[in-house]
Amino acid sequence: MGVLRWRGELDFQIEQLSGKSLRYFDSEVAIILRMGIYQIRFLEKIPKRAVVNEAVELAKAARKRSAAGLVNAVLRKCQPATPRPPGEGAGGIDPELLRAARRSTPAWLWKRWEANFGAAAADALAWASNAVPRTTLRVVPREREQIRQELMSEGIETELSKYANSGLWVSSGSVPASLSRLTGRVAIQDEASQLVPLLLAPRPGERVLDLCAAPGIKASQLAGLMGSGTLVASDLNARRLRTLAKLAAGWIPSTVRMFPMQLDAAAELPFGCTFDRILVDAPCSGTGTLARNPEIKWRLRENDLVRLAQLQEKILRRALKVLAPGGRLVYATCSLEPEENEQAVERVLREVAECRLVSARELSSEFPELAPLFDSHGYFRTRPDLQAMDGFFAAVIVRGGDSCLAEAA
Repeated sequence: MGVLRWRGELDFQIEQLSGKSLRYFDSEVAIILRMGIYQIRFLEKIPKRAVVNEAVELAKAARKRSAAGLVNAVLRKCQPATPRPPGEGAGGIDPELLRAARRSTPAWLWKRWEANFGAAAADALAWASNAVPRTTLRVVPREREQIRQELMSEGIETELSKYANSGLWVSSGSVPASLSRLTGRVAIQDEASQLVPLLLAPRPGERVLDLCAAPGIKASQLAGLMGSGTLVASDLNARRLRTLAKLAAGWIPSTVRMFPMQLDAAAELPFGCTFDRILVDAPCSGTGTLARNPEIKWRLRENDLVRLAQLQEKILRRALKVLAPGGRLVYATCSLEPEENEQAVERVLREVAECRLVSARELSSEFPELAPLFDSHGYFRTRPDLQAMDGFFAAVIVRGGDSCLAEAA
């Protein structure tokens, strides 16, 4: 994960230390050098001599014996970075490390962030996207304090999350060993991701559709929020649907009927009914989750955003067709890019006269604890550099007049 986060900086160091272009190296040798340089510059507990020795042996094992001498020479020249990067946050960053974070952000993406948010924010985003994100847990809200005490007895220290009443921030300790014992009571889920289903505000007995639902983290949360009713959780991929069924198993109340369904959300939806609530957790670039999924930035291309926006608009149009009068739809992405967010929503809403965006005033009244996260247009936004959580976008849309909001008020 560290090599994936800092690959741009590691490639820069390879070229500086070797005096050769990265294209000179076979891919196996480049990977070995990245791993070695990462260990020397960013890790503290591995002696440099051990790193060099293991890298040389790895080159031989990869049948690149002729490159062993070069690997040895490059890594011997490499020196630890000073100071070491902290696990998270951007306070007091050494300028050298900030430059390293920028080098580990694709140039096209940094330029987009500079244009959309400003140069200082682009640097902060680059840093936050390379830092190790904190682990956040979702728990059953009424059991939050009890679960917190149980985790503490196992050496896992937590803090209450800022916005989500179901969230716990892990400050120390290893969580995975406790998860199997706490199935149905604890799940790893970023705080921003926990907030999106809250915006749907499902009520008991309603018919709810979760499009693009796999792997099921939000679907399981929706079921708990509903209490009773019907939840259709759909996805295009059958394997991911099986994962959904497994992950959601312990979270679905007996009073909620959940139906996993394989379908293409961009095609005409095969329902003979409408839904009171619809969550469109659209497939997206994921640029708000680079700290958690660093591989994204090395495979994503700028022209992918056009293709993704077209797909997202298709899905949103299909979803709006099955939204009941007075119903509510939440369109969400974990992207920071306007093409996938407000621009996609506004293009679709211009075509659908009977649907409208819920305003910031209305949402702040309904969700006062989330008011700082709504912009002036009513869009929900989080950013890793501002709230220390994944970057999410959401738009709350209603069909017809104010019936949804009037009842909620």
